[in-house]
Amino acid sequence: MASQRRRGFWLKHLHRWHWISSGLCLVGMILFAVTGITLNHAGSIASEPKTITRVTTLPPPVRRAIAGEDEAKRPLPPAVRDAIAGAIQVDVPADTIAEWSADEVFLDMPRPGSDATLSIDRIEGRVEYERTDRGWISFLNDLHKGRNAGAAWSWFLDIFAASAIIFAFTGLFLLQLHGRQRPATWPVVGLGLIAPLILILLFIH
Repeated sequence: MASQRRRGFWLKHLHRWHWISSGLCLVGMILFAVTGITLNHAGSIASEPKTITRVTTLPPPVRRAIAGEDEAKRPLPPAVRDAIAGAIQVDVPADTIAEWSADEVFLDMPRPGSDATLSIDRIEGRVEYERTDRGWISFLNDLHKGRNAGAAWSWFLDIFAASAIIFAFTGLFLLQLHGRQRPATWPVVGLGLIAPLILILLFIH
């Protein structure tokens, strides 16, 4: 009787954790399964990058904010960021580090699915912004890889990965509990383990 109560207790908690982890990683699993296919066939999926260029010139009062800076790596002054946002509708994050040289300030601003650069002539105040957008598939592929997606997305990937691990192991324990009534359970699990090993040994060199 006591063993049945213990079994019921663990079964209840396994089901609970399996349900919670499945809910947490459901959307992530769909996203990563779909982008796994698109990444695997990236060479055969046609996409035409689109490039946009925007140019402006900083007014003299704002230009003075960059004229006297020493050469170093630091973010743009707030006045410069505000002027750029107002003139060409480009928001430069306050924590984006710019590379300062004697005659130019350069910023590399990549994002998922796109690459962008911004350069400022320190003498004449000319600002040139260029962005290349590679489309939605590239955007999702970069999310899959965590490329240029920021700290918040990195945390999401860690939480998703932990949820997927919990989901897998609680599922394995549930298979152990119910496998006796389903003779095909362990052959199928074994196939899922052996098949990739065979492919690695035979076809990957």
